[in-house]
Amino acid sequence: MPAPVTHAVNESLAALSDQLILVTVLLYLASMICFALDLAFGRARTAVAVRRRELVGAGGPALPDDTTADATAEGPVPQPAAWAARAGAIAVAVAWLGWAANLAGILTRGIAVGRWPWANMYEFVVAICFAAVTAFLVLLVRQPIRFLGAFVTVTAALGLGFAVLFLHVQAGPVMPALHSYWIAIHVTAAIVAGGLFILAGVCAILYLIRRDGRPSVLPVRESLERVAHRAIVVAFPIWTFAVIAGALWADRAWGRYWGWDPKEVWSFITWVVYAAYLHARATAGWRGKAAMIISLVACACLLFNLVGVNIFFSGLHSYADVPK
Repeated sequence: MPAPVTHAVNESLAALSDQLILVTVLLYLASMICFALDLAFGRARTAVAVRRRELVGAGGPALPDDTTADATAEGPVPQPAAWAARAGAIAVAVAWLGWAANLAGILTRGIAVGRWPWANMYEFVVAICFAAVTAFLVLLVRQPIRFLGAFVTVTAALGLGFAVLFLHVQAGPVMPALHSYWIAIHVTAAIVAGGLFILAGVCAILYLIRRDGRPSVLPVRESLERVAHRAIVVAFPIWTFAVIAGALWADRAWGRYWGWDPKEVWSFITWVVYAAYLHARATAGWRGKAAMIISLVACACLLFNLVGVNIFFSGLHSYADVPK
């Protein structure tokens, strides 16, 4: 195999990329604040829908769909502040600006080094935060999930902040094993699936926090579980493809498909736990808290695989350039 061509690093673009990521953190935080204001002071999402079903089932009067009065003992639901809707719209706009800055930071980093910009832990975390926000914004176009905005944007901001503070390395060339078209296939699939899995994990946490039958700014648990399940259903085959593509790349790079490297083992563990979630839900009819706990365990395995393995274990995948 011919030696890869060394690309001179464009220091100006590399510096611009770092600055864009910092701007992204600030924009995501600003968006989070606006989403939080919309969530706290916007139209309260209460137990009305659940109570409505109970009243209808018991032969009681049906509540109108647009009611703002809670049928439970807590009393009427406060009317939303007029400015809260504007805060929600501003939050979405700022989130898109943060998304654009995030994308620009990734692109300028890639152009600066002349390769796919996810060859080390810093670049990978930046990309997976971008994927999580992308999944949220794309779903927001089709579904009313604005209530997730504050939690997704703060997760992305914290992830980027962690990358900047603890994982950042200067833009530069990578080891020869990473000079392969497989990085565009295998790692991209892992990033896309990881973003969707993180979105599902956020929903699972909110599900466990939410208590049905009480007024809340969050939607009912059924809505949170539905969003989480849909995200996992889409992400699971992509993750499966990423694992298979990784095995094919391993055969090309190291002459074997599977070698029980820590990264390979934890990728498979993550796949097994998400498969267990889908299997239990489809065959045993698991719903609710038990299913959400399994999905959270799977998300924890994912995060450990993406970050922890590179920090705490050594192996053939130990080329993440984690600062010591």
